[in-house]
Amino acid sequence: MKNIVLISIPALRRKDLDRLPALKKILQNGAVAELTPSFPCVTCCVQANMVTGVLPEKHGITANGLWHPDAKKVVMWTSTNEAVQAPQLWDMIYHHPDHPRSAVWFQLQAVECSAEFVCTHKPIHNPDGSETMWCYTRPTEMYGELLERFGQFPLRNYWGPMTNNAPAKWIVETTCFLAEREQLEFFYIYMSHPDCQAQRFGPDSPQQMESLDELNTALDEIITRFTEAYDKPITWFIAGEYAVTPTDHVTFPNRVLRDAGLLSVADGASWPGGVLRSAAADYETFTGELPDMDKSRAFALCDHQFAHVYVPDHDPTVIRRVVELFTDMEGIDEILVGDEIMEYGLHHPRSGDVILVSTPNSWMQYYWWHDDAQAPDFARRVDIHRKPGYDPVELFFDPATKGIPLDATLPKGSHGAPARDASQKTVLVCSAAEAVPEGEVLDTDVYRMIMDYAWGK
Repeated sequence: MKNIVLISIPALRRKDLDRLPALKKILQNGAVAELTPSFPCVTCCVQANMVTGVLPEKHGITANGLWHPDAKKVVMWTSTNEAVQAPQLWDMIYHHPDHPRSAVWFQLQAVECSAEFVCTHKPIHNPDGSETMWCYTRPTEMYGELLERFGQFPLRNYWGPMTNNAPAKWIVETTCFLAEREQLEFFYIYMSHPDCQAQRFGPDSPQQMESLDELNTALDEIITRFTEAYDKPITWFIAGEYAVTPTDHVTFPNRVLRDAGLLSVADGASWPGGVLRSAAADYETFTGELPDMDKSRAFALCDHQFAHVYVPDHDPTVIRRVVELFTDMEGIDEILVGDEIMEYGLHHPRSGDVILVSTPNSWMQYYWWHDDAQAPDFARRVDIHRKPGYDPVELFFDPATKGIPLDATLPKGSHGAPARDASQKTVLVCSAAEAVPEGEVLDTDVYRMIMDYAWGK
């Protein structure tokens, strides 16, 4: 097998390559192609598309959060690799008779995947509500070695208002360390750093340009040290996941469902006791308002520029009512039902009965309350597992409350809507021009490109 490194980078556009001169090192015999991500254009979906070669209808990753119909629950960001229901690149490589070896670094569903070497953040949640920073690794003892050499992975700087370049530096050091020691045939690396500033300040902001400069430094070190470590040439695939578009509008699907009487909400101040079946977790005591999933007839999992609306009993009358509520609403570009969902390759039990799609300048926030005084306590925290939806407002900090603000107008960029315009598409950089097909390149093509080239002449 040829030596192959796949680096997955969010918020990367073709015009951003001008700020990444490090890539010139691998382009002497290479190629650059426009890459079109498949809808939904968000991290977990696109990563699964790239490493399986199929769409969500087959691999089952329908959003960054997964809906569990029997429990009527959303699980955000904690799914293990078994959630991916199709063979992945490292599965196919692992079972090849040549016995090549793989490493997977920080892929979103990397926990328990079949690669020989794995590393991703997986903090330990203590009974008192605190967290102990840790990483899941294979072999298990490897994090202890990485910890001794490089210190703790700086998770507090990976997401939220304290986001900075420290996690990228840690990922660079640890991947280079492993490459120098093992010379693995396949290495997958997720470099998330450019994503946050593009959402926080906008894709063309000075802060995002600084983020790209930091990315260039990281890529330069990876390319240099990997090349020096390997006895044989490396074929590089640098794949963008999606592009972030500027936003000036936000919609609140759960508020619309609540006002229409379809989403029921319980108030912690008057809750009589017993377990409340809510959207992401069950509660016996709570503050503020939470969705009551035993009584709700519809709920929206909001994820960047789209939302899955779940109707627990698939009642066609309720589905029609949901469509009526969002028809001709500002910020809503498409309303997908039935065959329209199938056309996007999203027909799967984890998908909603209705899928709402934002216009490129808008995004969708999970809030269901109208009065901020009734917001649940987790709304003002960086609390990605209790929130039953993606919340980019976590990138900001409110000094007055010493927490996360509840101002959904703050984020200036988003992604997730179908990539129809060039501004919504990303880019593929490959060091071997012959590995890149002519014409349009889709995210699902990355799998086939790598598999075809790995053992090709």
